[in-house]
Amino acid sequence: MKKFLDLGNQPLANSYLKKKELNKKEKKFRLEVGFNPENYLVSILNTVTKEKMFNKNYPYKSSESTTMRSEFKKLAKKLKKKFKPKLSLEIGSNDGAFIKNFNQKEIIGVEPCKNLAIITKKKGYKTYAEYWNVKLAKKIISNQKIDLVYSANTLSHIKNISEIFRAINLSLNDKGVLVLEDPSLLECMKNLAYDQFYCEHIYVFSTLSLKKILDPIGLEIFDIEQLKTHGGSNRYYIKKKKNFNFKISSRVKFNINKEKKFGLHKIGAYKNFATKVKKSKIKLKKIFNNLIKKNKKIIGYGATAKSCTVLNYCNIDYKKIKFFYDTTSFKIGNYLPGSKIEIKEYKKLDNNDVDYVFLGAWNFKEEIFKKEKSFIRKGGKFFTHVPFPHVI
Repeated sequence: MKKFLDLGNQPLANSYLKKKELNKKEKKFRLEVGFNPENYLVSILNTVTKEKMFNKNYPYKSSESTTMRSEFKKLAKKLKKKFKPKLSLEIGSNDGAFIKNFNQKEIIGVEPCKNLAIITKKKGYKTYAEYWNVKLAKKIISNQKIDLVYSANTLSHIKNISEIFRAINLSLNDKGVLVLEDPSLLECMKNLAYDQFYCEHIYVFSTLSLKKILDPIGLEIFDIEQLKTHGGSNRYYIKKKKNFNFKISSRVKFNINKEKKFGLHKIGAYKNFATKVKKSKIKLKKIFNNLIKKNKKIIGYGATAKSCTVLNYCNIDYKKIKFFYDTTSFKIGNYLPGSKIEIKEYKKLDNNDVDYVFLGAWNFKEEIFKKEKSFIRKGGKFFTHVPFPHVI
């Protein structure tokens, strides 16, 4: 593994602080990112135990995003029509935003965060509050194998990625399909979205790296769709090699060629990325300092895990941002780790109280701008760090 990026000492991205904890010393880890030239995997080099990241107090709930609810509803309808599964499985089912679009007997959830699993269970869906692995796969398929496995923004959080795919291969029937969504490494690199790297995102996948991982397990990608979610994601359709029901789409080769053209199979592209990240840090700090000199009132919008990477890497704290607005119930009243910026319950932006808004949740920009038309029309400004620090 060749290190190419150092984002400094970082707290656990979702370890939001209570007011009484503000003076306590936070546990931090070195956020370094590397590239493996043998399998093309990009991953963080120092990982945190899964128990510290995914526990009974996990804050992110998919159902609290209008965009995600809408996307999951459309996708569930599409997958049911295309594959006609009798039994489906979601790995990383969160609070049931995807699962609820199926009948209770048609789908099983796997969600290790107990506070989220219990929400889905209360809706009548069978949900295992466990970590996905071969042992759990064997337990689930003791009566019936799975026709459709779906996982969104979850598999990249799991360190032993080969075992994860072996467990999926075991759980699928011979004609079964895995539909996998995760942030696109190509889009991450193009957009200079270095905030995709934090403690939970152990990997950011490319088509090239997934192909290398899947091949020895007996799985292969047969189609790809490109999505806008999370700042640019790929939806991979994966089958067993011995399943000839699906032809391999030309989109797979097209995507691989695009990634090779960008250089995702060579260390040079990553070194270039790291150089640009350093310049981005300087530029973002300059924007903040200029606004503060002009006595502009600055708040943040979207106290995301990704925001933590940016704020802590760029040394931006509560002295520069008054507070963050967020809609996630668990975060409200707490403080962002590291930067110690207060998180307040969202309310519509008021031009009398705010001049500039740092957009932490930049991947939900369209949804946010629709909400804040009045603020923008009256001269309110947003700024962000993607693809390079700028006022929007």
